[in-house]
Amino acid sequence: MTDKNNTTENTEVQKKANFIDLQIEEDLKQGKNDNRVHTRFPPEPNGYLHIGHAKSICLNFGIGENFNGKTNLRFDDTNPSKEETEYVDSIMEDVRWLGFDWDNEPYFASDYFEKLHEFACKLISEGNAYIDDQNAETISNQKGTPTRPGIESPHRNRSAEESLDLFKRMTAGEFDEGACVLRAKIDMASPNMHMRDPIIYRIMKAHHHRTGDKWCVYPMYDFAHGQCDYWEGITHSICTLEFEVHRPLYDWFVNRLQETDYRPRQIEFARLNLTYTVMSKRKLLELVKDGHVNGWDDPRMPTISGLRRRGYTPESIRNFSDKIGVTKVNGMIDVTLLEHSVKEHLNKTAQRVMGVLNPLKVVITNYPENQSEELDAVNNPEDETMGKRKVPFSRELYIEREDFMEEPPRKFFRLGPGREVRLRYAYFITCNDVIKDENGEITELHCTYDPASKGGNSPDGRKVKATLHWVSVEHAVKSEVRLYDRLFSDENPDGHKEIDFKEFMNSDSLQVLPGCYIEPFVKDAKPLDHFQFERLGYFNLDPDSTTEKPVFNRTVQLRDSWAKAQQK
Repeated sequence: MTDKNNTTENTEVQKKANFIDLQIEEDLKQGKNDNRVHTRFPPEPNGYLHIGHAKSICLNFGIGENFNGKTNLRFDDTNPSKEETEYVDSIMEDVRWLGFDWDNEPYFASDYFEKLHEFACKLISEGNAYIDDQNAETISNQKGTPTRPGIESPHRNRSAEESLDLFKRMTAGEFDEGACVLRAKIDMASPNMHMRDPIIYRIMKAHHHRTGDKWCVYPMYDFAHGQCDYWEGITHSICTLEFEVHRPLYDWFVNRLQETDYRPRQIEFARLNLTYTVMSKRKLLELVKDGHVNGWDDPRMPTISGLRRRGYTPESIRNFSDKIGVTKVNGMIDVTLLEHSVKEHLNKTAQRVMGVLNPLKVVITNYPENQSEELDAVNNPEDETMGKRKVPFSRELYIEREDFMEEPPRKFFRLGPGREVRLRYAYFITCNDVIKDENGEITELHCTYDPASKGGNSPDGRKVKATLHWVSVEHAVKSEVRLYDRLFSDENPDGHKEIDFKEFMNSDSLQVLPGCYIEPFVKDAKPLDHFQFERLGYFNLDPDSTTEKPVFNRTVQLRDSWAKAQQK
């Protein structure tokens, strides 16, 4: 992992130095596969993609770009019981949003169902596959253990003719689900459990999102993906580390399909694991189905659609992927690095505005009634080309309630009775009176301003210790603000064997503030537009917003409150 302060140049060096790039460079030096580089990203359309998939997307498509090659998008739609067109559409949207595009039209494993079926028949005819009609439990028990060889099925030596006939009848739908399977005939004594006559076809009588009810048998992923790679001309099949033990099986199938010198090569890398995050698609689906979150694009979810809705940018996710690099060792990446990546990008690109989340009214008693003026404000101090904007100022303002204390402690430098502070881009004000309701709650402050301090500077050179953000009551845009935080309070919610991961859900992961006020610059904002609310954090306009009710999501705080809590 790179240090947070590393330069872009250092990141580029790291990208070029990863072990996958080095292996590809060696293949090119040897002239393999006609000096082509062709990768693929093969998601299952059974859920929404998450930040781990984003790393794989950046890796696969990045390799294609860096080596002037191609990258296919191919959906592994071999399990119709869990797949939906909705997921296909969301995956294509996510890949494009991250800034990538694929070669030709999207591919699907279902494009190859006929060829895969023919190849299965070829394996049977050559004596390399057979139909087993034992039940799943028996087959599993016969697999043995890593230190004890498996037991051969009594059907292993079935004639090719009988297995072909049974396979055709399976395909025709004559048998119930689970009645029989097609297994590759490899080696029941292999130390690699995946080589012990793996199942390559099973009966599934489920409606497929593309082929409808045409098929009653479907290939297993281990059987389908290597052959799809071969038929598409893929040169480098980049997989996560758990597929390393599957590689001999991948090669075994390709060896029986290969007709020329060309062959795809599988290379494995460590998958992404993030602190305070669950990365299992099954568990994310559980959160959605059980109503713990508001859908796949809930801004607390680690899905790409959730991160997008929360305000993350494609650039920040690609930069994050570059920083964490590519390794062969599983580890845990601190989520603060992802948060830092979006802060780093938005700090350079986000429009600054002032917004008040917990408003307290301020009346400037010596400012003329029914008068307002426009003050100059900097749009982004990191980028002068973004220019300036006009901010309206009037007699009545809102400030943050937390910026006033009636009896301030020694190190509290913000507003208090008799104290003077600076209003950002505006004037010095002094608090003279505190107005309370019948319950003793503070309802407003009466202050006076110094007209000579316009712009935030005093001609007599006196200093103030605090600068507050504010909005004009008359001009403010009333908004709902949703304060999102980490979905889990435990650093590794999925790492407790005896405790359900949902037990670690953060009860404060969402706070909805209905009565917030933002300066009028945001009136013309479009969904997903990014802003820095000065002193508060980065926010973006939620797609739920209406003209009457803008909704802003907090992307990330300016300061890491979790780090402070851990220090305490």
